[in-house]
Amino acid sequence: MKYLITGLGNIGEEYKNTRHNIGFIILDAWAKESSVTFSDRRYGCITQVKYKGRTFVLLKPSTFVNRSGNAVRYWLRKEKIPTENLLVLVDDLSIPFGSMRLRSKGGDGGHNGLAHINMILGNSNYARLRFGIENDFMTGGQVNYVLGEMTEDEKTILANRTDLALEIIKSFGTIGVELTMTKYNKEAKSLDNGEGENS
Repeated sequence: MKYLITGLGNIGEEYKNTRHNIGFIILDAWAKESSVTFSDRRYGCITQVKYKGRTFVLLKPSTFVNRSGNAVRYWLRKEKIPTENLLVLVDDLSIPFGSMRLRSKGGDGGHNGLAHINMILGNSNYARLRFGIENDFMTGGQVNYVLGEMTEDEKTILANRTDLALEIIKSFGTIGVELTMTKYNKEAKSLDNGEGENS
């Protein structure tokens, strides 16, 4: 069984620690944990992780967030992975920083990366793990906020939530999205862990 795990983000050092790059950061953590490295390939950086008999193809698109669909479609086809085995890691302005929500499908929620994936695939019937970044900005400041570097507190929260994010991804590939949602969504939503506040 193969799964495509796509972390959304922008390439380039200037975006490395921005809120919009949380998808990249979580996949980098899994690669480091698994002692694998990413290779520059068509439409993105790719590596593979084996876990409980499954193969997880990790993709960091090089197309920039707003054109992520091109990379997702290419690697789904190249690796012969069905859409139901796709999981997209995405930042979400609508939930508190560090809170997570796994969904089996849905709209783009105003996220340009998801909107492009939906358009290119022709549907939104794929799983997505939303990682909250809050909406702590003044009117008109969204672009600067999502492309801004995380605060030290935010970096700490992300570091403390990364293991749970990876547990959710691994569970998605072993017991499926519905059972994983049941098992983890309550825990993933709560920030009552000493690093944040209840959502």
